[in-house]
Amino acid sequence: MDRCPKKSGKNLTPVQKSPYYIIQMERYLKSQIIEDLKEKMVFLAGPRQVGKTTLAKSLFTTADYLNWDIDDDRTRIIEKKYLNKPVWIFDEIHKYKSWRNYLKGLFDQHGKAQKILVTGSAKLDTLRKGGDSLQGRYHFLRLMPLSFSELKMRNEADAKTLFELSGFPEPFLSQSKTKCNRWSRTYRERIIRQEVSTNELIQDLGNMELLFHRLPDVVGGTLSINSFQEDLQISHKTLARWINSLERLYAVFRIGPFGPPKIKAVKKEQKLFFYDWNAVVDLGGRFENFVAVHLLKWVFFEQDTTGRNLDIRFYRDKYGREVDFIILENNKPTMMIEAKYSDSDVSRGLKYLKERYPQVDAYQVHLTGNKHYITSEGIHICNVIELLRELV
Repeated sequence: MDRCPKKSGKNLTPVQKSPYYIIQMERYLKSQIIEDLKEKMVFLAGPRQVGKTTLAKSLFTTADYLNWDIDDDRTRIIEKKYLNKPVWIFDEIHKYKSWRNYLKGLFDQHGKAQKILVTGSAKLDTLRKGGDSLQGRYHFLRLMPLSFSELKMRNEADAKTLFELSGFPEPFLSQSKTKCNRWSRTYRERIIRQEVSTNELIQDLGNMELLFHRLPDVVGGTLSINSFQEDLQISHKTLARWINSLERLYAVFRIGPFGPPKIKAVKKEQKLFFYDWNAVVDLGGRFENFVAVHLLKWVFFEQDTTGRNLDIRFYRDKYGREVDFIILENNKPTMMIEAKYSDSDVSRGLKYLKERYPQVDAYQVHLTGNKHYITSEGIHICNVIELLRELV
């Protein structure tokens, strides 16, 4: 990772003074993309403005970059007029109606001799559900926001800086809370007015935008579509379809409940989070969202690069016992995490699950607290950096 030379001056931010202030950063998926391109096409998906195009262009000194949204590039794509380069990069080609058959034809014609990297968002993700003509011809990778480990952060102050800003490159590198807030608001507007209008068959964008701006309020609790139905006077079916669309576009993500037969738990509730945790105002909810994105990034990385059968769930029962995150591997819990913004009593939900799964590691992590110990039940009480430094 290239770092900034030392600077002086009282206007420098803490990040600019620190060793990980970045001029040109090597993203965590770089080596995996290069390796996967030796065998098949690579499809790189992820949230808007997370750095997919920047990463794609940085991988090779010689590549033919073609963006479907640029008129001249679109003409070249349709007419198949490529430069004689070892790598072809197709950006936003999923907006082309026949893009699947188009890419299939290219791969079948050129094989491993021609490296093909495709970047995009929602429609690339639908391929993983199977039954598509491209099956067996590509590797699928998901690029996520910047994280504590990827930024090579070291201490609690670093974690607080990242928490205060955003994991998206532009607002993070601005090192300004005001700029970060402005970016987040514009980002959410563009998701509706550009991504949704382009990729989804939704006409009532005004009410969908109202829903999207209300969703940060549910972070930290469970998602109740019925409450939005009453406020917005929109049918439950329509609201569910809108949230599904936002999830396909990598604007939000949901996790389901953990509820095996031997413990009493809710079975149908879901929790919702934003890829941009800066969208959440409440500090407790925002910290939970912050941890959720870090865990999801690690899960996606392990799924996409090693094939591990990982999942994230949460636990809640009718008695009010709750654990924010349960990591499952092969449908069995391997880690339990409770996220508390500051010091607090040990979660009774975490105690309850630890008693039933004594072999599973259990953590209650905080951002601003001072406690660091292991309880008699074996629960680790610690700063969140103890967890984040083990992720990706």
